Amino acid sequence: MMPETLGGLAAAAGLLGLCVGSFLNVVVHRLPKMMEQEWREQCAELCGENCKNPQSTVEKLSLARPRSRCPACGHVIRAYENIPLLSYLLLRGRCSACHQSISLRYPLVELLTAALSAGAAWHFGPSWQTVGALALLWALVALTMIDLDTQLLPDSITLPLLWLGLLINLHGHFVSLEAAVIGAVAGYLALWSVFWLFKLATGKEGMGYGDFKLLAALGAWLGWSMLPTIVLLSSLVGACVGIGLIVFARHGRNVPIPFGPYLAAAGVIALFWGEKINRTYLGLL
Repeated sequence: MMPETLGGLAAAAGLLGLCVGSFLNVVVHRLPKMMEQEWREQCAELCGENCKNPQSTVEKLSLARPRSRCPACGHVIRAYENIPLLSYLLLRGRCSACHQSISLRYPLVELLTAALSAGAAWHFGPSWQTVGALALLWALVALTMIDLDTQLLPDSITLPLLWLGLLINLHGHFVSLEAAVIGAVAGYLALWSVFWLFKLATGKEGMGYGDFKLLAALGAWLGWSMLPTIVLLSSLVGACVGIGLIVFARHGRNVPIPFGPYLAAAGVIALFWGEKINRTYLGLL
């Protein structure tokens, strides 16, 4: 395909990624709060009338309502203040009402999503693989940021991601259906086994169940043969970052570090360069 055509596709995907990144910021901020509201409602139902729920008067959250507001002053963000990246630059990173600084993370998430989207379009070209890769990358960005904030990997993202991986491989867009099914099962059981071995040896839980489901989802998308590469890459990056935090940032050894972001980063690497890495690795062996 002509570079001009690929460039136009990548540019369009990048613009789409900016818009999706803006939405992912909403997902990252609201989904954990929505989960907390749901848990409180379930607890209130189990407790019965004698259990008072202090959150009962709190406004019900969804991804669409209420409209986005400044967390400092409650100013409702208008449409022209919500243009991805551009609004942040025009407002100079501050709320138009109270002039409180807006977190730099918002435009960074938009830029990251745009870059990954453009990269997927350039790498896979006009194909169903690009459509699938975009869905996978967007989900991984959301899961990474949520896990960094809350150490949670919501089932409402990981489980649909797993099923979508199996569906898209019905026609072998990334791997065969057989490899996808085995990848999903092996991905879950691999970390499940590590979890129980670590717990039996130390009496502590080394990771959460969300990590099992995320690796299962990556196995469903990329197949069982990519799992060793994903686990090795995520473990190496996680170990390096963990040691760096302990040595340079004085991060307590007993303070848990989320593993989901490292799995997600390894999944992105495997999506783009996994086959090349596997061929190089097998060639060295």
